[in-house]
Amino acid sequence: MTGPDGASSSEGTSPADSPPAPDVVTLGAATVDRTYHVSNIPEPDGGAYAGTVAEAFGGVGANVAFAGARLGRSAGLIARVGDGDVGARVAADLDESPIDDSRVRQRAGTSTHCVILRDENGRRSIVTAGDSAKRLRLTAADRASLLDAGAAFLTAYNPDPVHRDALDLAERDAAPPFVFDLSGPLAELAGRGAREETIDRWVEAADLFVVGTVAAESYLGCTGREAAEELRSRGASLVAVTAGSDGAVLGDHEGLHDLPAFDVAVADETGAGDAYVAALIDRWVLGEDDAREAGRFAAAAAALNVTEEGARGGLATRGQIETFLADR
Repeated sequence: MTGPDGASSSEGTSPADSPPAPDVVTLGAATVDRTYHVSNIPEPDGGAYAGTVAEAFGGVGANVAFAGARLGRSAGLIARVGDGDVGARVAADLDESPIDDSRVRQRAGTSTHCVILRDENGRRSIVTAGDSAKRLRLTAADRASLLDAGAAFLTAYNPDPVHRDALDLAERDAAPPFVFDLSGPLAELAGRGAREETIDRWVEAADLFVVGTVAAESYLGCTGREAAEELRSRGASLVAVTAGSDGAVLGDHEGLHDLPAFDVAVADETGAGDAYVAALIDRWVLGEDDAREAGRFAAAAAALNVTEEGARGGLATRGQIETFLADR
């Protein structure tokens, strides 16, 4: 963790003393999620009652890093948090984790945080606030960390200047594989995340392009196989179009592959997509699985995560996922 004065705990170490580069470096928010367990997800002009309120740590960048670590991968995070109580709590959580947080800095401002409305069926709506994530900019050390990684992951929620820097790296001949997650619809990204023309560049530049149903409909005007076909026609290499309990479509040079989701008792959908992406990175981007094997493993990782509350509540180890799959 880099403190408010910019000092890092790694300063003063020689290159020979530096730890090896992580298998995965993620770029994105680390947050506190406040979940309201509501009677219903309110319609416009409607309302709901929250019976209980719970807090947990989250953020797409942090969640994918944590999920990768649970799978046995070394993982690093590039992020910015604020200087208030929320930022201090996030920083303490990262410091106690297996994640390399040497590229996380605490700076003046309000830490990005989330308000989550979740109903009794595990469905949820998320509102994000705070300015720390959208004020992130890459340093020379951040760029070096991304280039040294086994694979790099970033979400569309990162600010557009960060994406432009990352694209310049991803388009180099010696770059590691980059994974891009179009995490939200274009309207949600306006003013804080990747612009549409930047997303267009990621379609070709990313080694794996991930998009969920809502974001696919916003960006492409279609979902499922049609969205996967459209992305492949635009030059995407590997594609994952996810649809929660309806499964996913993965696309590669051999074609499109329909992968079902596993039927489990859902406690909380939050973080399922992050667990899914981390598993795809582990088995499809860094590993040697084909699309169907990687997709099945990723579906199991997501299924196990939704059985517990919180974005990271059910993050599974490799052994737990393999045991789950062996019974099916």
